[in-house]
Amino acid sequence: MSNHLKDQSSPYLLQHAENPVDWYPWGEEAFERAQREDKPVFLSIGYSTCHWCHVMAHESFEDPRTADILNRHFISVKVDREERPDIDSVYMNVCQMLTGSGGWPMSIFMTAGQKPFFAGTYFPPVSRYGTIGFPDLLLAVAEKWKNSREELLESAERILTHVIRPAESLPKEIHGNQPKEAADIFSRSFDAVYGGFGQPPKFPTPHNLIFLTLYSRIRQQNTALEQVLFTLDHMRRGGIFDQIGYGFSRYSTDRCFLVPHFEKMLYDNALLILAYCAAYKASGEQSLLDTAEKTAEYIFREMTGEEGEFYSAQDADSEGEEGKYYVWRYEEILEILGAERGEQFCSCFGITREGNFEGRNIPNLLNGKPLSDDFDKEKKALYAYRKSRASLHLDDKILTAWNALMICALSVLYRVTGNGRYLAAARKAASFIEEHLAEGNILYVSCRSGVKSGKGFLDEYACYASALISLYEACGNPFYLERGAQFCQEARKQFEDEEGGYFLYGKQNSRLISKPKETYDGAIPSGNSMMAYCLVRLSQLMPDGETSVRTGSADGEEKDGFGYGFLQAAEKQLRFMEAEAAHNPAGYCMYLTARLLHENPPMKINVVLSKSDRMEEMIPRLPLCADVKMYVESVKNGIKTEKTGNVKNVDNCFNGSSSQPFTAEAEGYKLLNGKTTYYVCKNHTCFPPTNQMPEQEFLSDILG
Repeated sequence: MSNHLKDQSSPYLLQHAENPVDWYPWGEEAFERAQREDKPVFLSIGYSTCHWCHVMAHESFEDPRTADILNRHFISVKVDREERPDIDSVYMNVCQMLTGSGGWPMSIFMTAGQKPFFAGTYFPPVSRYGTIGFPDLLLAVAEKWKNSREELLESAERILTHVIRPAESLPKEIHGNQPKEAADIFSRSFDAVYGGFGQPPKFPTPHNLIFLTLYSRIRQQNTALEQVLFTLDHMRRGGIFDQIGYGFSRYSTDRCFLVPHFEKMLYDNALLILAYCAAYKASGEQSLLDTAEKTAEYIFREMTGEEGEFYSAQDADSEGEEGKYYVWRYEEILEILGAERGEQFCSCFGITREGNFEGRNIPNLLNGKPLSDDFDKEKKALYAYRKSRASLHLDDKILTAWNALMICALSVLYRVTGNGRYLAAARKAASFIEEHLAEGNILYVSCRSGVKSGKGFLDEYACYASALISLYEACGNPFYLERGAQFCQEARKQFEDEEGGYFLYGKQNSRLISKPKETYDGAIPSGNSMMAYCLVRLSQLMPDGETSVRTGSADGEEKDGFGYGFLQAAEKQLRFMEAEAAHNPAGYCMYLTARLLHENPPMKINVVLSKSDRMEEMIPRLPLCADVKMYVESVKNGIKTEKTGNVKNVDNCFNGSSSQPFTAEAEGYKLLNGKTTYYVCKNHTCFPPTNQMPEQEFLSDILG
């Protein structure tokens, strides 16, 4: 018998639609019934590819006896944390405050007024090892609700006073040296043997690596870059990287990156593409770029829909066992590849008869074998076999924020490689968001099977604005810059707190018991960190002094832009984030990246291409962290072209063809000596035009 989740679109909620538990989605119906029947609410928060969510579901939510206790004494509510990050944020704060830790599945007991009085994560089906069993916990809470309710209600009120914190005043100016403090913190926790930072479990946290890469180039701190390169190399060699089908798993459970938590998330892979691209541009090490491209190949092959949208995650479990899909027996490899080639493969990828993980093997290159192996044919055979022996659950929900991060990644990957496939994929994904997840300047959190979920939160606006800025940086189409500015303005309108920072939910969203401001960078950068980045970049790309900005619109017409005041907003946000990061700067790396860019504005490079040079060949050679515009010769076939500087229509953006998309008089820029010419400006100073591409020494203070 189905419960109240049967009409939901979330894969996670649908996984529980046939439970004997009488689940409700979050909404008035559930809380009104709790009020009417005088029952407490049990709130369970998770997501569809969460291993321990599956475990608790099988042990407890599918158990008729446990379900009977829930149905008799509670009103039960299920929430997909990826669709409702606002609910997840509010109650995760409660869980961490009460237990000292958090995670999923999250288990919250609260009143019909949504006030929590008890919290935890996973509970086993029976009491053991000092942990109360879930049925015993349910009966204990039910007994207290009946006989000692005042005690629970007092607890709820005490919790609420701690959840709602007063706003703090902002510093008047940015000061101190938080980037150095953060780099020092990372350096002290660096694992010089296996890479990474801190003790296991080791999370990739690519935004930390991106910050350290930029910091190393700006401050000339080679140690930071060496730590990044060492870490990225070990991650690429370890089992956290799928050596057969590519892409990265969620995190490593051990110190050496061999044994991962096997689920794969879209956002991890997007951010890791960015980290590997940045490190490649800083070091020139080809294996880093190869890893970024292999990760993109995984995304295209397994995580991309027909309209260019990107799916959310792949499960860690298959056939009820975590990681079974990814591990191998030694004999199995030989059966598929043949004895001779199979033994060679096993020797290269650390596969033994004894196994390196619970009697089986996780392929890896931690033995120091070359990354550029010659086993492409064998990998394809193993990949095909692996897909035939089991399947993984795919969370095919389309999340706006995570898709935006992949758009950023592919835009940067295009700038690093010049491969138009990446730019075309980024543009296609942006078109999907515009068509399916946006209505004017309003964004939605997600969609699935043509059904949109609720109105977007801060993360949707900040991440998508960043994606549009990245697309503009990749192809120069002002449509993307204007659209990014519009969504950034909408975020300010909906979420900005006059006292500083941005709330997670805003004027388009329903209210909860508290109104959080997420500032700490967790698995992905916080919405406030992303807003700092967007505001800084828009202040540089659309200076406040401009009274209007000529922009291309979706229909190809031009219209007047308007002043955005981005510089003032950026500085205010940086001051807010400085105060937030004071206790632990290493936890706010996306903000620190924005701060470094604000304090060290990227140079502006105008490139006038000669007839003999092609833009797609020129792009990978240019600095990654620079504002670049490209033009062709100002005279073509003896006729001057119109003075536009960039293409007018989004569909005319460079798509990898051999044609030159940017035809312009170049706003006064001329060819020097008939060769491709570079006009470079930095720190309000413009240098003489030159035929030499800016040298690394000249770019030593930026990521180049």
